Amino acid sequence: MNWIESLSADFLSTAHTILLYGLIISLGIMLGKIKICGISLGVTWVLFVGIFAGHLGLQIEPNTLHFIREFGLILFIFCIGLQVGPSFFSSFKQGGVILNLLAVGIVLLNIGVALTIYFIDGETELPTIIGILYGAVTNTPGLGASSEALSQIGVSDSSLTSGYACAYPMGVVGCILSMLIIRYICRVNLEKEENELKNNENHKDTPFALNLRISNKDLDGKTLKDIRKLSPSGFICSRIFSHGDYDKPYADTVLHLNDIILVVCKEENAEGIAKFVGERIEFNWETQDHTMVSRRILVTNSAINGRKLKELHFSNHNVTITRVNRSGIDLFADPNLELQIGDKVMAVGKKEDIKHFTRVLGNELKRLDSPHLVTIFFGICLGILVGSIPINLPGMPTPVKLGLAGGPLIVSILISRFGHRFRMVTYTTMSANLMLREMGIALFLASVGLSSGGNFMETIMNGGLLYVGYGILITMIPIILIGTIARFVFKINYFSLIGVIAGGTTNPAALAFANQSSSTDTPAVSYSTVYPLTMFLRIISGQLILLLLM
Repeated sequence: MNWIESLSADFLSTAHTILLYGLIISLGIMLGKIKICGISLGVTWVLFVGIFAGHLGLQIEPNTLHFIREFGLILFIFCIGLQVGPSFFSSFKQGGVILNLLAVGIVLLNIGVALTIYFIDGETELPTIIGILYGAVTNTPGLGASSEALSQIGVSDSSLTSGYACAYPMGVVGCILSMLIIRYICRVNLEKEENELKNNENHKDTPFALNLRISNKDLDGKTLKDIRKLSPSGFICSRIFSHGDYDKPYADTVLHLNDIILVVCKEENAEGIAKFVGERIEFNWETQDHTMVSRRILVTNSAINGRKLKELHFSNHNVTITRVNRSGIDLFADPNLELQIGDKVMAVGKKEDIKHFTRVLGNELKRLDSPHLVTIFFGICLGILVGSIPINLPGMPTPVKLGLAGGPLIVSILISRFGHRFRMVTYTTMSANLMLREMGIALFLASVGLSSGGNFMETIMNGGLLYVGYGILITMIPIILIGTIARFVFKINYFSLIGVIAGGTTNPAALAFANQSSSTDTPAVSYSTVYPLTMFLRIISGQLILLLLM
């Protein structure tokens, strides 16, 4: 059995590293399935298993451990950005300012609680308090920036790191507990919150179909093109029933009184268009119209990626595009809408024309099954470059950087939203995105646990327990206070709120917990909405405090 002893003791070997990570992650995930009072910490258990393994003396070569930790975090953050990027900018317009203000409130209150503890305690050193602060909000880039600031003024960062190690584990747990406490205080009904999200999700831009009988005498004898110009809002007319015949309308099609048309428009414009055209009626096109069919066509042709709908000249193909489904969300087929690989286009026309148009868009599912690794790794490279750019601020001895988390997140959001304009294929299946994301966070949490587990109990026994208590106060007081205000004053949806809390504390484990709580991507969208500003504030605040007070 010497080979087993050698395998477990040789922390420099690749086999030992892979075996240890495999055991920690698999055991942590299995424990994460256990629910107590209907609540589970999920993947966060990987962190605690890692701490226990580190406490037992299991080690991994430090450089390897550091690499796996940072790579796991980058993979997790980048995949989050790819997922939420398409809806990031629209979410910022729809209440994003309030979400960022709430996140800034969490940041300022964290700092306020930490400084209050520092002045009241009187004995704990400022670097230790700053380390506790960053452990409480699980912000490693801020810790690194503060460490650099201390080195610039010739002060050791050992107390900074000790404070961080003590506060970090309870920073993860405290954040999640705060979410649960807010849920209890505010009497949150998860099912109700979920239904509210689904009912309101993109309700203004969601395509809405309505059958109209033309009764406005001013429209009699006018072409469809003329009516569109006179209409208060844009719409698409996909079918017409006139004088007993079914047909597909064109721009020069003349409409008459009592004609029945099928109109698709944005839901918020439906009522105005109905009043302008005539009366809404019930009409079943599918059972009565046998000449026209509607089909969902998958965009897989790379030549279509990034092109606007109006550039396709689909009227030349004798089809009408009524809506576009992107990442499970229906979008109104605005002529200026840019198509992306993976979009599902709803086309209406005759069977022969639909068949021809299908070949234009591609509609080959196998193309989407192939991973587009070039976009992912190029994006990660670009994100690291952006995160490494030094930002010089007046009065600061060292430049500020977004770091290995902030840079990739910003780049992934931009690539997923605008990459198609540069013919970059950013589409990934939800299962592939989830696989990479969960693998990244699992590697990250296991690495953090192993790195802090070795001296965790020793630190706790030698005064570190006080630091743990300070960290809990710094973590939970701001979250509970801001969360309660967000619910009662701003009426923020609970799933949006826990995303803001995870982003405001830059806590990937809390985000993983939040994502598991909802079937929508709302927590991830909220997280990404507040994360860039929060990360910037976290990075500069510790440096400013150290330089101003030391």
